[in-house]
Amino acid sequence: MSTGSRVDSALNSGATTVSFGERFQSSEQFDHIFKEGMALVERTAAYLDGPGRKEAKGLTGGTGVLYATESMRLTTRLLDLASWLLIRRALKEGEIGEEEAARKRRRIKLQAFGRPSHVKDFATLPEGLRGLIEESFAMHDRINQLDRAMSSARDPDQAPERPSNPVAQQMGMLERAFASKLS
Repeated sequence: MSTGSRVDSALNSGATTVSFGERFQSSEQFDHIFKEGMALVERTAAYLDGPGRKEAKGLTGGTGVLYATESMRLTTRLLDLASWLLIRRALKEGEIGEEEAARKRRRIKLQAFGRPSHVKDFATLPEGLRGLIEESFAMHDRINQLDRAMSSARDPDQAPERPSNPVAQQMGMLERAFASKLS
């Protein structure tokens, strides 16, 4: 067995990490999420202008106020998500540069307020609105995760510190221990 550890040399070789965010933005999966997000925006608009409007007229008291509040939150959340998707697509297509995309991205607030589990009487809202709210949060969570991955790829200062690989550390220690006994 050699005195140099293969694991240590792999860890210290300066290997390049592949950026998930950069790869994802140029992939078919991004196109899929883009289409899915924009379809959610369209379905929500159709619901709020059609069946949702009719359902809202039948609501009384606190449920009517809750409907209005939650539909506004839903609309705001979807506008932010659509803006994020449109900025990323424009960047992907070369319509804007990194600097402009970063400037536009800073204006978008990917905040998740009013989670269904935190909203009192959420279950009293019409099923159609509840379903769209839950879908919007699922899309929000996916986009938020992608945004963090893509942002940390461009700005290493924002990237979380990489945890060390405990298995590689242990393997390296074992190789060094046995190498010294064999020498």
